[in-house]
Amino acid sequence: MSRRGWILFGAMCVVWGIPYLLIKIAVREIGPAELVFLRTALGALLLLPIALARRELRASLRPWLSLIVYTVVEIGLPWLLLSDAERHVDSSFTGLVIAGVPLVAAVLARLTNRAERLTATRVTGLLVGFGGVAVLLGFHTGAGGVVPLIELGGVVVCYAIGPLIIERRLSSVPRYGVAAASLVVGAVMFAPVAVPNLPELARHVSPRPALAALALAVVCTALAFVLFFALIAEVGGVRATVITFVNPAVAVLLGALVLGEDVTPLTVVAFALILAGSVLATRRRTATSPTNPAAAPDQPAAAPGQPALEPTADR
Repeated sequence: MSRRGWILFGAMCVVWGIPYLLIKIAVREIGPAELVFLRTALGALLLLPIALARRELRASLRPWLSLIVYTVVEIGLPWLLLSDAERHVDSSFTGLVIAGVPLVAAVLARLTNRAERLTATRVTGLLVGFGGVAVLLGFHTGAGGVVPLIELGGVVVCYAIGPLIIERRLSSVPRYGVAAASLVVGAVMFAPVAVPNLPELARHVSPRPALAALALAVVCTALAFVLFFALIAEVGGVRATVITFVNPAVAVLLGALVLGEDVTPLTVVAFALILAGSVLATRRRTATSPTNPAAAPDQPAAAPGQPALEPTADR
């Protein structure tokens, strides 16, 4: 990988590793619906000019029904559930739970596509990964109650379904067009609930949550898409999505350093199991070429982590 590729890779690991910290700070004074609206609306304002300049917006609107479904599954519902859950659980814990998305994605891919084989390696990965999730949830069951755990489970399922929609319904739609259009749709969805509360929110919100919300929109949404697309162009879709396996570690580290959240040995063990399981469960064999009948070694499949906009990759 080139030097530019490594720089983009490192930037993405940080940019998509800090949302959990920023959400935790923002929801102390900003409601979940208002936070999602601010993130989508500001992100759309920044990405729309790029999509228009590249003439990609019109093409993204043609499959409008798939676009709406994608927005609900990948942005609207998971971001709302994530924001509400983080009012009760640590940001580091949230990041670790979301690390299980590739495991659920592997199961869903098999259930919805009979050609998707579950090899012994992938089954082992699923068992190891879900074992790590069980350890993590068992250790944190008493912290924050059951509702946040259910909400985070919903986020994991949504993030696992999103790539399937991209792959099967929106694979031919330009990336910036989908990104900008989905953020616009998301902002419209939350506007009726959030906009009436914005004047009151503006009078009472303190600088730290306000800056966290702004960073979520500018850095973790608009800038993140630009960097991610540049990374895909530099190193390819499969390599780009390896950031999925690094983001949770960034979330745990920032939660401990900035918010003083506990990182126990059991947390480290759970993360190691989830990471190892995700890597194994999302590996698949490349197609065999006519000139080389030997089976190619396993290659990591694209793994879910953030909004799915790469046609050849899950996330």
